[in-house]
Amino acid sequence: MPVRVVSLLPSATETLFAVGAGPEVVGVTHECDYPPDALALPRLTASSLPSGESSAAIDRHVRRALHAGSSLYTLDADLLESLRPDLIVTQELCEVCAVSYSIVDGAARRLTSDPRIISLEPSSLEDVFSNIQTLGNLTNRESAARGLIASLRKRREAVRGQSNSAAPSVLVLEWTDPPMGAGHWTPGLVEDAGGVPVLGAAGGNSQRLSWDAIAAADPDVVIVAPCGYSLQKTHEAVNELRTKPEWNALRAVREGRVYPVDGNAYVNRPGPRLIDTIEIFASILRSEAA
Repeated sequence: MPVRVVSLLPSATETLFAVGAGPEVVGVTHECDYPPDALALPRLTASSLPSGESSAAIDRHVRRALHAGSSLYTLDADLLESLRPDLIVTQELCEVCAVSYSIVDGAARRLTSDPRIISLEPSSLEDVFSNIQTLGNLTNRESAARGLIASLRKRREAVRGQSNSAAPSVLVLEWTDPPMGAGHWTPGLVEDAGGVPVLGAAGGNSQRLSWDAIAAADPDVVIVAPCGYSLQKTHEAVNELRTKPEWNALRAVREGRVYPVDGNAYVNRPGPRLIDTIEIFASILRSEAA
Protein backbone atom coordinates (compact mmCIF):
# COMPACT_ATOMS: atom_id res chain seq x y z
CA MET A 1 0.00 0.00 0.00
CA PRO A 2 1.47 3.44 -0.90
CA VAL A 3 2.70 5.59 1.98
CA ARG A 4 1.91 9.30 1.90
CA VAL A 5 5.14 11.04 2.93
CA VAL A 6 5.82 14.60 3.99
CA SER A 7 9.54 15.36 3.85
CA LEU A 8 10.70 18.27 5.98
CA LEU A 9 14.34 17.77 5.01
CA PRO A 10 15.85 18.51 1.58
CA SER A 11 18.22 15.57 2.02
CA ALA A 12 15.32 13.22 2.76
CA THR A 13 13.44 14.51 -0.28
CA GLU A 14 16.45 13.74 -2.48
CA THR A 15 16.78 10.30 -0.93
CA LEU A 16 13.11 9.44 -1.33
CA PHE A 17 13.22 10.32 -5.02
CA ALA A 18 16.52 8.46 -5.45
CA VAL A 19 15.04 5.19 -4.14
CA GLY A 20 11.98 5.59 -6.37
CA ALA A 21 9.56 6.81 -3.69
CA GLY A 22 8.99 10.22 -5.30
CA PRO A 23 5.34 9.38 -6.14
CA GLU A 24 4.65 8.88 -2.42
CA VAL A 25 5.99 12.33 -1.43
CA VAL A 26 3.01 14.67 -1.00
CA GLY A 27 4.68 17.69 0.63
CA VAL A 28 8.13 19.22 1.11
CA THR A 29 9.91 22.28 2.50
CA HIS A 30 10.59 25.61 0.81
CA GLU A 31 14.23 24.48 0.45
CA CYS A 32 13.54 21.20 -1.37
CA ASP A 33 14.89 22.04 -4.81
CA TYR A 34 16.29 18.70 -5.96
CA PRO A 35 15.40 16.73 -7.93
CA PRO A 36 13.45 19.22 -10.10
CA ASP A 37 10.24 17.18 -9.68
CA ALA A 38 10.21 18.18 -6.01
CA LEU A 39 9.65 21.81 -7.00
CA ALA A 40 6.09 21.01 -8.06
CA LEU A 41 5.06 19.66 -4.64
CA PRO A 42 3.21 21.63 -1.93
CA ARG A 43 5.64 23.55 0.28
CA LEU A 44 4.95 23.42 3.98
CA THR A 45 7.61 25.70 5.45
CA ALA A 46 8.89 29.25 5.21
CA SER A 47 11.99 30.94 6.59
CA SER A 48 12.37 34.09 8.69
CA LEU A 49 16.02 34.47 7.69
CA PRO A 50 16.72 37.76 5.91
CA SER A 51 17.47 37.45 2.20
CA GLY A 52 20.25 39.38 0.55
CA GLU A 53 22.05 40.08 3.83
CA SER A 54 25.74 39.55 4.56
CA SER A 55 26.96 36.42 6.31
CA ALA A 56 27.56 38.44 9.47
CA ALA A 57 24.03 39.88 9.42
CA ILE A 58 22.49 36.44 8.97
CA ASP A 59 24.57 35.10 11.84
CA ARG A 60 23.36 37.90 14.12
CA HIS A 61 19.75 37.22 13.15
CA VAL A 62 20.14 33.50 13.88
CA ARG A 63 21.78 34.06 17.25
CA ARG A 64 19.11 36.58 18.33
CA ALA A 65 16.31 34.21 17.33
CA LEU A 66 17.81 31.21 19.09
CA HIS A 67 18.56 33.26 22.21
CA ALA A 68 14.93 34.42 22.31
CA GLY A 69 13.68 30.87 21.80
CA SER A 70 12.14 31.77 18.44
CA SER A 71 12.04 29.41 15.48
CA LEU A 72 13.72 30.37 12.24
CA TYR A 73 11.03 28.53 10.29
CA THR A 74 7.25 28.31 10.18
CA LEU A 75 5.16 25.25 9.38
CA ASP A 76 1.78 25.43 7.64
CA ALA A 77 -0.29 23.21 9.94
CA ASP A 78 -3.47 23.58 7.86
CA LEU A 79 -1.71 22.42 4.72
CA LEU A 80 -0.14 19.56 6.65
CA GLU A 81 -3.60 18.43 7.76
CA SER A 82 -4.93 18.57 4.21
CA LEU A 83 -2.09 16.36 2.93
CA ARG A 84 -3.05 13.50 5.29
CA PRO A 85 0.48 12.12 5.68
CA ASP A 86 1.20 8.61 6.92
CA LEU A 87 4.86 9.45 7.49
CA ILE A 88 6.64 12.72 8.33
CA VAL A 89 10.42 12.87 7.97
CA THR A 90 12.15 15.52 10.07
CA GLN A 91 15.30 16.10 12.16
CA GLU A 92 16.59 17.21 15.55
CA LEU A 93 20.19 17.74 14.46
CA CYS A 94 20.13 21.50 13.87
CA GLU A 95 17.55 24.21 14.61
CA VAL A 96 19.25 26.48 12.06
CA CYS A 97 19.03 23.99 9.18
CA ALA A 98 15.35 23.06 9.22
CA VAL A 99 12.07 23.46 11.08
CA SER A 100 12.53 22.21 14.66
CA TYR A 101 11.36 18.80 15.80
CA SER A 102 9.24 20.33 18.56
CA ILE A 103 7.20 22.34 16.03
CA VAL A 104 6.75 19.30 13.81
CA ASP A 105 5.78 17.08 16.74
CA GLY A 106 3.28 19.63 18.04
CA ALA A 107 1.63 19.97 14.63
CA ALA A 108 1.57 16.21 14.06
CA ARG A 109 -0.22 15.57 17.34
CA ARG A 110 -3.17 17.58 16.08
CA LEU A 111 -3.48 15.69 12.78
CA THR A 112 -6.38 13.35 12.17
CA SER A 113 -4.19 11.07 10.04
CA ASP A 114 -2.01 10.11 13.07
CA PRO A 115 1.24 9.91 11.08
CA ARG A 116 4.47 8.28 12.11
CA ILE A 117 7.32 10.74 12.68
CA ILE A 118 10.89 9.72 11.95
CA SER A 119 13.84 11.94 12.83
CA LEU A 120 17.06 11.53 10.86
CA GLU A 121 20.28 12.47 12.69
CA PRO A 122 23.29 11.61 10.49
CA SER A 123 26.76 12.44 11.75
CA SER A 124 28.78 10.52 9.17
CA LEU A 125 28.54 9.14 5.66
CA GLU A 126 27.79 5.72 7.10
CA ASP A 127 24.84 7.26 8.94
CA VAL A 128 23.64 8.69 5.62
CA PHE A 129 23.79 5.22 4.06
CA SER A 130 21.78 3.90 7.00
CA ASN A 131 19.19 6.64 6.53
CA ILE A 132 18.85 5.77 2.85
CA GLN A 133 18.03 2.18 3.80
CA THR A 134 15.61 3.33 6.51
CA LEU A 135 13.66 5.50 4.08
CA GLY A 136 13.69 2.69 1.54
CA ASN A 137 12.27 0.28 4.09
CA LEU A 138 9.55 2.70 5.19
CA THR A 139 8.39 3.28 1.61
CA ASN A 140 8.61 -0.35 0.42
CA ARG A 141 11.71 0.40 -1.63
CA GLU A 142 14.12 -1.88 0.29
CA SER A 143 15.79 -3.36 -2.79
CA ALA A 144 16.17 0.01 -4.53
CA ALA A 145 17.76 1.46 -1.39
CA ARG A 146 20.25 -1.39 -1.19
CA GLY A 147 21.14 -0.91 -4.85
CA LEU A 148 21.60 2.84 -4.40
CA ILE A 149 23.86 2.35 -1.39
CA ALA A 150 25.96 -0.20 -3.28
CA SER A 151 26.35 2.21 -6.19
CA LEU A 152 27.33 5.07 -3.89
CA ARG A 153 29.87 2.90 -2.07
CA LYS A 154 31.40 1.85 -5.39
CA ARG A 155 31.85 5.48 -6.43
CA ARG A 156 33.34 6.31 -3.05
CA GLU A 157 35.83 3.47 -3.27
CA ALA A 158 36.80 4.53 -6.78
CA VAL A 159 37.86 7.92 -5.45
CA ARG A 160 39.59 6.48 -2.39
CA GLY A 161 41.55 4.13 -4.62
CA GLN A 162 43.22 6.97 -6.48
CA SER A 163 46.73 7.70 -5.23
CA ASN A 164 47.95 11.11 -4.18
CA SER A 165 51.62 11.94 -3.87
CA ALA A 166 50.93 13.90 -0.70
CA ALA A 167 47.75 14.58 1.23
CA PRO A 168 47.21 18.35 1.54
CA SER A 169 45.70 19.86 4.66
CA VAL A 170 42.20 21.15 3.95
CA LEU A 171 40.04 23.63 5.83
CA VAL A 172 36.35 23.53 4.93
CA LEU A 173 34.53 26.67 6.03
CA GLU A 174 30.85 26.03 6.70
CA TRP A 175 30.32 29.72 7.43
CA THR A 176 32.47 32.76 6.73
CA ASP A 177 31.54 35.53 9.18
CA PRO A 178 32.22 34.37 11.78
CA PRO A 179 34.36 31.59 10.32
CA MET A 180 33.15 28.11 11.23
CA GLY A 181 34.84 24.80 10.55
CA ALA A 182 32.66 22.08 9.09
CA GLY A 183 31.59 19.17 11.28
CA HIS A 184 29.58 15.95 11.11
CA TRP A 185 30.28 14.08 7.84
CA THR A 186 32.43 16.71 6.10
CA PRO A 187 35.86 15.89 7.59
CA GLY A 188 35.31 12.30 6.48
CA LEU A 189 34.53 13.45 2.95
CA VAL A 190 37.84 15.35 2.89
CA GLU A 191 39.67 12.19 3.94
CA ASP A 192 37.88 10.12 1.29
CA ALA A 193 38.94 12.71 -1.30
CA GLY A 194 42.61 12.37 -0.29
CA GLY A 195 43.01 15.34 2.05
CA VAL A 196 43.74 15.87 5.73
CA PRO A 197 40.93 17.84 7.39
CA VAL A 198 41.95 20.61 9.76
CA LEU A 199 39.84 22.47 12.31
CA GLY A 200 36.87 20.22 11.58
CA ALA A 201 34.63 18.44 14.07
CA ALA A 202 34.11 14.93 12.71
CA GLY A 203 30.81 13.58 13.96
CA GLY A 204 29.96 16.78 15.83
CA ASN A 205 28.55 20.23 15.28
CA SER A 206 30.47 22.79 13.24
CA GLN A 207 32.65 25.00 15.43
CA ARG A 208 33.27 28.73 15.44
CA LEU A 209 36.94 29.40 14.70
CA SER A 210 39.25 32.25 15.59
CA TRP A 211 41.40 33.75 12.88
CA ASP A 212 44.43 33.00 15.06
CA ALA A 213 43.52 29.30 15.04
CA ILE A 214 43.07 29.32 11.27
CA ALA A 215 46.43 31.06 10.80
CA ALA A 216 48.13 28.55 13.12
CA ALA A 217 46.63 25.61 11.20
CA ASP A 218 47.97 27.14 7.97
CA PRO A 219 45.90 24.93 5.62
CA ASP A 220 47.22 24.09 2.18
CA VAL A 221 43.71 24.41 0.70
CA VAL A 222 40.59 26.27 1.82
CA ILE A 223 37.20 25.12 0.58
CA VAL A 224 34.42 27.63 1.20
CA ALA A 225 30.97 26.04 1.36
CA PRO A 226 28.61 28.05 3.60
CA CYS A 227 25.55 26.20 4.83
CA GLY A 228 22.51 26.99 2.71
CA TYR A 229 24.45 29.04 0.15
CA SER A 230 24.32 28.53 -3.60
CA LEU A 231 27.53 28.81 -5.58
CA GLN A 232 26.70 32.42 -6.47
CA LYS A 233 26.11 33.30 -2.82
CA THR A 234 29.34 31.52 -1.91
CA HIS A 235 31.30 33.70 -4.33
CA GLU A 236 29.72 36.74 -2.66
CA ALA A 237 30.80 35.42 0.75
CA VAL A 238 34.37 34.99 -0.52
CA ASN A 239 34.29 38.59 -1.76
CA GLU A 240 33.27 39.67 1.76
CA LEU A 241 36.22 37.74 3.16
CA ARG A 242 38.61 39.66 0.91
CA THR A 243 37.94 42.76 3.03
CA LYS A 244 39.48 41.05 6.07
CA PRO A 245 43.25 41.34 6.63
CA GLU A 246 43.25 38.00 8.49
CA TRP A 247 41.88 36.26 5.45
CA ASN A 248 44.28 37.88 3.02
CA ALA A 249 47.22 36.92 5.24
CA LEU A 250 46.53 33.18 4.91
CA ARG A 251 49.03 31.28 2.79
CA ALA A 252 46.29 29.42 0.90
CA VAL A 253 44.68 32.75 0.00
CA ARG A 254 47.94 34.37 -1.08
CA GLU A 255 48.79 31.38 -3.27
CA GLY A 256 45.34 31.08 -4.88
CA ARG A 257 44.24 27.82 -3.27
CA VAL A 258 40.71 28.86 -2.26
CA TYR A 259 37.79 26.97 -3.79
CA PRO A 260 34.13 28.01 -3.51
CA VAL A 261 31.75 25.03 -3.55
CA ASP A 262 27.95 24.96 -3.59
CA GLY A 263 27.36 24.00 0.04
CA ASN A 264 23.59 23.96 -0.26
CA ALA A 265 23.55 21.38 -3.04
CA TYR A 266 26.45 19.25 -1.89
CA VAL A 267 28.45 19.72 1.30
CA ASN A 268 25.74 20.54 3.86
CA ARG A 269 22.95 18.26 2.61
CA PRO A 270 23.37 14.69 3.92
CA GLY A 271 21.90 12.72 1.05
CA PRO A 272 23.09 10.75 -1.98
CA ARG A 273 24.94 13.73 -3.47
CA LEU A 274 27.56 13.56 -0.71
CA ILE A 275 29.33 11.17 -3.08
CA ASP A 276 29.34 13.97 -5.66
CA THR A 277 30.95 16.07 -2.94
CA ILE A 278 33.77 13.56 -2.48
CA GLU A 279 34.34 13.62 -6.24
CA ILE A 280 34.33 17.44 -6.27
CA PHE A 281 36.81 17.59 -3.37
CA ALA A 282 39.03 14.98 -5.06
CA SER A 283 39.04 16.99 -8.28
CA ILE A 284 40.16 20.05 -6.34
CA LEU A 285 42.94 18.16 -4.60
CA ARG A 286 44.10 16.49 -7.79
CA SER A 287 44.37 19.90 -9.46
CA GLU A 288 46.55 21.01 -6.54
CA ALA A 289 48.80 18.00 -6.90
CA ALA A 290 49.23 18.45 -10.66
